[in-house]
Amino acid sequence: MNVRTLMRRSASFYAAEPAVICGDTRWTFGHTWERGLRMANALLSLGLSPGDRVGVLEDNTLESVDMFCGAAAANLVRVPLYPRNSREAHRHMLDHTGCRAVVVSDNHAASLAGLVGEVESLEHIVVRDSGYEDWLLTFPAADPDPVVASDDWFIIRHTGGTTGRSKGVGYTHKMWLDAGRDWFYPFPPVEVGDVCQHAGPISHGSGYYFVPMWLSGGTNLLVPTFDAAEVVETMERERVAFGFLVPTMINAIAREPSAAGRDWSYLKVLQSGGAPISDDTAIVARQVFGDVLYQMYGQTEALPISVMNTADWFSDIDGSTPMRSAGRPLPFGELAIVDPESGDEVPIGDQGEIAIRCDGQMVGFWNDPEATATRMRDGWVLSGDIGRLDHNGYLYVLDRKDDMIISGGYNIWPAEIENVLTSHPAVVEAAAFGVPDDRWGETPRAVVSVVGDALVSADELIALCVEQLGSYKKPSAVEITTEPLPKSPVGKLARKELREPFWAGRDRRVAGN
Repeated sequence: MNVRTLMRRSASFYAAEPAVICGDTRWTFGHTWERGLRMANALLSLGLSPGDRVGVLEDNTLESVDMFCGAAAANLVRVPLYPRNSREAHRHMLDHTGCRAVVVSDNHAASLAGLVGEVESLEHIVVRDSGYEDWLLTFPAADPDPVVASDDWFIIRHTGGTTGRSKGVGYTHKMWLDAGRDWFYPFPPVEVGDVCQHAGPISHGSGYYFVPMWLSGGTNLLVPTFDAAEVVETMERERVAFGFLVPTMINAIAREPSAAGRDWSYLKVLQSGGAPISDDTAIVARQVFGDVLYQMYGQTEALPISVMNTADWFSDIDGSTPMRSAGRPLPFGELAIVDPESGDEVPIGDQGEIAIRCDGQMVGFWNDPEATATRMRDGWVLSGDIGRLDHNGYLYVLDRKDDMIISGGYNIWPAEIENVLTSHPAVVEAAAFGVPDDRWGETPRAVVSVVGDALVSADELIALCVEQLGSYKKPSAVEITTEPLPKSPVGKLARKELREPFWAGRDRRVAGN
């Protein structure tokens, strides 16, 4: 079983149904797959062979589907690059995956200029410029029909980040299908014609929705640039049924003034993922969109592993706090909390590192055995996240190991502080991080974004943290801004970017007291 064969089957069964939408343009399954076959033949004409890696740098556009379908049809391994990354990050991703070609949209082409001479394996840069349509039509729509095995590589995704060297995670055809199956298992069924809105890039989390929707006869709606008002307008107009959004996006559309009171009767799933979501954002989103919220936990290295729907999320269960959790383990995966040092499983209720075994997990980082050894143990993927399980099976993700603040010997997780700060009605989003402190080694500090006319002081927010968390977890200072906080390419809060100026000139990003 492989992605190419199943996508081709859907293209036949649903040939006249809408496959993709972008703006006012709609393409049927038949037309979309035909363009994919032309792209497949175009790539093969460059001398590429099945199994070769091909990079792609683009936004969510109709033409981006050409590569999604074309790489699958030619049995080439797609390597998405991230538009918000640096040129050096692009070079690294192409180099260490051995890409022989890269397809780039015209608006991002400058960031790849000259890389053919810098990346040893790279032979071709295909720019999707004004001549792209005529160029694509010069290639036949005949199916190249290469042999595809279930354990052939399908895609190499990279761990998020704007700095440092991202690590590649390869998915075989079977792994990609298994991850999509498990992802959609707890959702209402996809019906022919159901619309999935990709308000986030399909090179990231939203891309996991594309194949399951295609295989079920659903329609993938592409949003090139996220704008909360436009996303809300499109959701109602196109009767969107499914959507994956990081919490910052959910926060934006839930608070968009035009969202309340619209017709959301077609909406089945509005899923949050990629980062913790605050209580306040979840409550507002439920008030606006109804009981369609889902939260799922996983990461590029292993996903999905836990989930909860709205009923579970907002339930009252003795011994648990579902609102603060990431749901319970899915039926087809294993989850454990282990001691970060020994690797031994800790008792229920204790904190430790989240370890995962599931069908959608990596077999290792691409061409990086040293990094693999730090993240895999006896078939388990060590997530790098600190969490705990309660007696009812709810998973609580406390924070990243490397974001932990150690103040006076106490462990403080930034997400705890952020959750309290965002519970204040004036705060739109918050980021907490550790800064050096002569007395305590480190001390928490926070930056919050507020609505323009909000009346709230730093002292008020610090007092709120003292009240809910205790004095030792309060931020020593809170900076208030009306600007959005910096985000990573996948929409997560860029805590390190905010933290870095406070650590300038130091050898390490930790401090002792």
